[in-house]
Amino acid sequence: MTEGFCKPGFERVAEVFAENFRSKGEVGASVSLTVGGETVVDLWGGIADLKTAAPWTRDTVSIVFSCTKGATALCAHMLASRGQLDLDAPVVELWPEFGQHGKERVTTRMMLDHSAAVPALRAKVKESGPYEWDYMTGLLAAEEPFWPPGTRNGYHGFTFGWTVGEMVRRASGRSLGTFFQEEIARPLGLDFWIGLPENKNSRVATIYAAKPGKFATANPSRGGPPEPKQFYADLVTPGTLACRTFTSPYGLHVISKMNNPAVRAKPIVSFGGIGSASALAKFYSMLANGGALNGHAFLSEETIAWMTTTLADGIDRVFQMPTSFSAGFMKDSRIAARRMFGTSPKAFGHPGAGGSHAFADLENRIAFAYVINQMEQ
Repeated sequence: MTEGFCKPGFERVAEVFAENFRSKGEVGASVSLTVGGETVVDLWGGIADLKTAAPWTRDTVSIVFSCTKGATALCAHMLASRGQLDLDAPVVELWPEFGQHGKERVTTRMMLDHSAAVPALRAKVKESGPYEWDYMTGLLAAEEPFWPPGTRNGYHGFTFGWTVGEMVRRASGRSLGTFFQEEIARPLGLDFWIGLPENKNSRVATIYAAKPGKFATANPSRGGPPEPKQFYADLVTPGTLACRTFTSPYGLHVISKMNNPAVRAKPIVSFGGIGSASALAKFYSMLANGGALNGHAFLSEETIAWMTTTLADGIDRVFQMPTSFSAGFMKDSRIAARRMFGTSPKAFGHPGAGGSHAFADLENRIAFAYVINQMEQ
């Protein structure tokens, strides 16, 4: 059922991975773990496509949903490390149009830590809108904040990609997808894209939506308690912030669209990244080892500190549960019992809808990634 390798001392990871297929409904998945820059676990298994019975192989990649946000954030951090982007400067210095309706003092840091207060759009978005960059950033520039910016955090599920991505574009002169590929993916040798080349489509696993009743209930197999019932009630109630956040622009929440090659090719920089667990683990391994890997330094120590430092922590305005963010990455909230990144205060990362997950632990120099194609909570 599973293939790959697991070094002595890490057998428990292989056991748990195999158990996910035997008893917890996993269809296809890959897992990778590095310690001190060395890969100690790299496993894959299951089915990449149920219709054709194609197996998940070493070369299979999958949509990782909001794990993409870590890659998006890293692009901003690389520019900050080079002095091309000041995370504490007002956004309007690079993007004057954004300074409408009380957003004049929003900083790039607020965009990264989900306190910029534009998690959704009130305006109706045309059908082709999500794939037209200038159109979407124009709508966000004109949007009124949902709370006083900088005063609290609220998950920017879709809009994060356009806000942070626009700052990267203005600071670098390149789209975020292009910047990521040229400055991060190629130098690190990552099987990861934000905007998939057509010739890579045969490698992509088919994504399967969560089974009825699964998304809105507790799922101990994914390691967590039930989410607040009010959030799930609001998620299907038009006009609520939760509903607006995950349905504006309308259509991007439809999982079947992500199996369309034409959609995969679009640079959906908030949640459209496509890659493997080994690629994500290598990405976070670079961060876990102080911003350098294989003799190539990507980031300064000061920039790494932005990723490990909690900037926003409280009851999330969207999720209505405790969440915690550094600049662009999730951290374990000080007020929540649930632990997603272990015990180290220097751990950070980002989960993705359905169960994909990746993080770095700087204290123990560990990087971990898990990628799936059967979505759950």
